[in-house]
Amino acid sequence: MATSKNSPLVSFIQENQEKLYRIAYAHVKNRDAALDLVHTSIVKALQKQHTLRNQECVRTWFYRILVNECMSYFRKQSRVVYLADLNDNLMPPPPANYGQEEYLDLYSAIDHLPSQLKAVIILRYFEDMKLSTIAEITFTNLSTTKSRLYKALKLLKLDLGGMEDDRSLSV
Repeated sequence: MATSKNSPLVSFIQENQEKLYRIAYAHVKNRDAALDLVHTSIVKALQKQHTLRNQECVRTWFYRILVNECMSYFRKQSRVVYLADLNDNLMPPPPANYGQEEYLDLYSAIDHLPSQLKAVIILRYFEDMKLSTIAEITFTNLSTTKSRLYKALKLLKLDLGGMEDDRSLSV
């Protein structure tokens, strides 16, 4: 497997290392797991770069690999129950005057979304991607992506107990 240092894929990876890590970390909330997911995605992309027909689509193609790796990670993790997680659920909630509570609640609510909905929220609001690009990355049509976004926003609103200003999560 010979890879030229000037290939669009290698250039993309080098220029977007931090962004790729942020996407993986936003999904898994674990530094080591996020680094492993990015590494695995890079290896898979380098091994399969010959299958990329249009070199201009390297961004979307790689994001698709990364998001699929994150979802695969969740499928594997959902089968495992850690004793530490059970203990965390027994702890009382933090006091009402806890700083930045809204942000913590939001991140917690996003973590509890199903992986397909979580992916759409992360790509849309954390990475500021267009819905059409998200549809390409997640192998769904645009209307499915939109419905997943609206469903995720609705679930977040319910989980957060409603919001005073509905425009804060507008599309």
